[in-house]
Amino acid sequence: MPNYWNGVRENLRLALDTLRTHKFRSFLTILGVLIGTATVIAVASIFAGLDRKFADMAEDFGTRTMFIFKFNPGIHLGRLSKEERMRKELTFDDAMAIKEQCPSIQEVAVEPRNFEGPPPVVKYKGMQIVNALFLGSTPSGFEVVNDHLADGRFFTEIENVHRQDVAVIGPDIVDRFFPNEDPIGKTILVDGNSFEVIGTLGHRKELGDTGSGRVVKIPYLTYMKFYPYTKENLILGMAYEGKLDQAIDEATGVLRRRRHVKPSEENSFGISTAQSFIDQFRQIMSMVVLVTIVISSIGLLVGGIGVMNIMLVSVSERTREIGVRKAIGARRSDITWQFLLEAMTLTGAGGVLGILLGGFISLLIRLVADIPSVVPLWSVVVGFAVAVSVGLFFGMWPAMKAARLDPIVALRYE
Repeated sequence: MPNYWNGVRENLRLALDTLRTHKFRSFLTILGVLIGTATVIAVASIFAGLDRKFADMAEDFGTRTMFIFKFNPGIHLGRLSKEERMRKELTFDDAMAIKEQCPSIQEVAVEPRNFEGPPPVVKYKGMQIVNALFLGSTPSGFEVVNDHLADGRFFTEIENVHRQDVAVIGPDIVDRFFPNEDPIGKTILVDGNSFEVIGTLGHRKELGDTGSGRVVKIPYLTYMKFYPYTKENLILGMAYEGKLDQAIDEATGVLRRRRHVKPSEENSFGISTAQSFIDQFRQIMSMVVLVTIVISSIGLLVGGIGVMNIMLVSVSERTREIGVRKAIGARRSDITWQFLLEAMTLTGAGGVLGILLGGFISLLIRLVADIPSVVPLWSVVVGFAVAVSVGLFFGMWPAMKAARLDPIVALRYE
């Protein structure tokens, strides 16, 4: 066993000597492996960062919250089917039925949805915001979606019933309109209508710009007073602790009965939760990661071919050396391992440089793009293992060719 490890150390020393002797050639040889490994590391770190940030954003709305839509939530490829286009809107009465008939649901909220026309313009003292998110909501909506109050108060059910012109605004609107004054009690204009600011919201966890910082929330019935033609509603429900699955089943049953869905038919609505949003995001990202890894594998393939080519050249250049080693007692396995370790050292060095480059890219993304990209340990292990495996695979043929050389012919080689 000591002789075996001595042989490995000697072969590794020879491989490192070759790298030092032919630095530029070695760098060009491992460039493909370096790029492929760096790509895997960078993509894995970006995915890990986006996954964590998206999960935090989804969970910030509440792990017990469910979202009920007219359509199935998610990305819709192509046009909606005829059945989807003919679906009835979700109504305020649907929400109240869910609240009354679902014992596992603690609270229900309703938000009207108006998709017609451009977003309303929000104005204050000559300043304006044209991309605000203008929402109506029942007072329970603040609790259901886990809104954080920064100042003032939320509107009440009395203000909702009496259609009071009050509003709760997001932190970006506060920063834009009220940098040096208290926004509480001030009047803002939304789509030409005046609203008194009674509360401000804190920042939410976001992935990109979702508009939550520019939100203006007014009571549900106040919204319907100004936009009576609005028919579409988003229903939100908050389940009791540990009863989210039962709540989904109960709400599904209530809506199927109210919407006259036959037992053999699919739901004519969609229910989603924070976890289902996270699962869908991970499914999409996994496809992106898979495509990126396939593309990066081309770099590894090119690098592997380069390694095999340079190792074949190395065998030709060192034919006489191989003959001398065999003449003084080196076995075929010694020659094979010498060249295999040299190929694996080449690609392993490329893997290490790729890991360092991928880590640098990850750090750059975290600083520039505000994505909490973190290099996961598994990507480092996999990246290095794949790089070394490329050397093992593509170095096999040159190593076997070197081991099969006739020592007498090799000693005569010039």
